[in-house]
Amino acid sequence: MPTNGLHQVLKIQFGLINDEDRYLTAESFGFKVNASAPSLKRKQIWVLEPDPGHGAAVLLRSGHLGRYLVAEEDGCVSCEAERPARDCRFLVRPQPDGRWALQSEPHGRFFGGTEDRLSCFATAVSSAELWTVHLAIHPQAHLLSVSRRRYVHLCPQEEKMTADSDTPWGVDALLTLTFQNRQYCLRARDSRYLRSDGRLVGEPEAHARYTLEFKAGKLAFKDCDGRYLAPVGPAGTLRAGRNLRPSKDELFDLEESHPQVVLVAANHRYVSVRQGVNVSANQDEELDHETFLMQIDQETKKCTFYSSTGGYWTLVTHGCIQATATQVSANTMFEMEWRGRRVALKASNGRYVCMKKNGQLAAISDFVGEDEEFILKLINRPILVLRGLDGFICHRRGSNQLDTNRSVYDVFHLSFSDGAYQIRGRGGGFWNTGSHDSVRSDGERAEDFLFEFRERGRLAIRARSGKYLRGGASGLLRADADAPAGVALWEY
Repeated sequence: MPTNGLHQVLKIQFGLINDEDRYLTAESFGFKVNASAPSLKRKQIWVLEPDPGHGAAVLLRSGHLGRYLVAEEDGCVSCEAERPARDCRFLVRPQPDGRWALQSEPHGRFFGGTEDRLSCFATAVSSAELWTVHLAIHPQAHLLSVSRRRYVHLCPQEEKMTADSDTPWGVDALLTLTFQNRQYCLRARDSRYLRSDGRLVGEPEAHARYTLEFKAGKLAFKDCDGRYLAPVGPAGTLRAGRNLRPSKDELFDLEESHPQVVLVAANHRYVSVRQGVNVSANQDEELDHETFLMQIDQETKKCTFYSSTGGYWTLVTHGCIQATATQVSANTMFEMEWRGRRVALKASNGRYVCMKKNGQLAAISDFVGEDEEFILKLINRPILVLRGLDGFICHRRGSNQLDTNRSVYDVFHLSFSDGAYQIRGRGGGFWNTGSHDSVRSDGERAEDFLFEFRERGRLAIRARSGKYLRGGASGLLRADADAPAGVALWEY
């Protein structure tokens, strides 16, 4: 499979939580650090970087300031270093409960404290020097076994997860990391959790929770008995092995999960590459040949469609569309026009893609009619996590209102009907728009929302009023934005 950005390892960003449930924060004023924030926002995001040539030492860079954490010989700490230096080097000392102790590599002292009383002068580790890792990336991704170079996916018939797939194709390859009691669970697309013995269970019990460890930029998942998840046996069944230290077999990459979609044409048949290189609307069921990976270019906002057979849709002679391109070019880019429950696609020749009488797709139309409109359905987000500019969407405590500025997230269930989506929250209540354009999660009947994929990894959600859902200063989710931009775009 060509690279072209199809397989992109996620940069691991995280927050560090101290023993008093407060996040390590980098302040712009004076480049000071404190542990006072109750939630994970921009100032609380850190990136772990290796320090080449210095063994196991790592650097902690503020995602907010772009500067490095510094621990001086007298124990004073700040985040003022623009470039890595000797006092920026730390050793991560994982503890039995999964928390980290951060030790200054040149001075041997441990970093910790509370509020604005942080220092790196402790000679031994106490509770004040322990930090919990809280990932700041979007939690829905693909998981790649480093040793086998195979992707993890759900095997619903065999009731297990295996690492034996060459490509992360289809809905079964989606994994959701859920943060529970300072640990992480691996949640399959059917909402079940992976136990360390390889079984799938309905609740995040103790044996389905893992602490995260980082090794050379890779992830390892340690269970409550101190053993690590690994692919086991010829099928690569994912379960805890015997090792008490992570080797290459226990390491994983998290990769970005691009949207995978199916398209239905005006003849009510699925667009497919099942019968060859021509892209045609001629199938009655949605399987791998009817599924396409969609990527949106960040600059032009145009999209590409990549097929399971290994080719991009591309414009060829006489306006025909074939899935034969191995590289992204102007002819593989399509402009999307959102038309309520339908979408139209304009090719690089300036003409719209239409369905010809034989079902084949061709970019030969100057105007949009019924044959130029398609239903586009997102298939690899049966469960959905949404993050805006200020944080994740999550139920407000003791209410069915929805907050948009939380560092923790709720998982919502998605269904689809005739070009529109229905979203169910905790307790099975449907999202619905109420008074003052507020969006709640207590509807007894489903309300339709339209998804518009506007940017790479971000979508806009349109309510029945025609307005877009947005976050804002109040933290409440509202359906009153006029344009699909800024606070009205959601990472999914």
